Amino acid sequence: MDAEPAAPDLPEPQPFPFVGDSDALREPITQALRTVIDPEVALSIVDIGLVYQVTVEGPRVHVLMTMTSAACPVADEILDAVERALDPVVPPDWRIETELCWEPPWTPEAITPRGRRLMGW
Repeated sequence: MDAEPAAPDLPEPQPFPFVGDSDALREPITQALRTVIDPEVALSIVDIGLVYQVTVEGPRVHVLMTMTSAACPVADEILDAVERALDPVVPPDWRIETELCWEPPWTPEAITPRGRRLMGW
């Protein structure tokens, strides 16, 4: 019996809307945000679906995000980690802004396909 051919490794789709005038920063910002781990879930904030949008309008990077719950005890820690992760990848004279929002509320449907694979779903 012949083995099925392996599925090609397709690139992951952009996990959140990226808006702005610096496409060169798309991948470095995405990778930096993937290093920020939500300690309660032990996955990156990107894979969990907490990042709703990144807007790059020099000299500013704005990250719109949420938490899994409005009562998240580590929200400040995660927001600080976002700024620390982005600091080395954006130009030094740019501002990094994080904004928490609660609409739409986070649900497990926001978890990316990569996040689902990492969770074994």
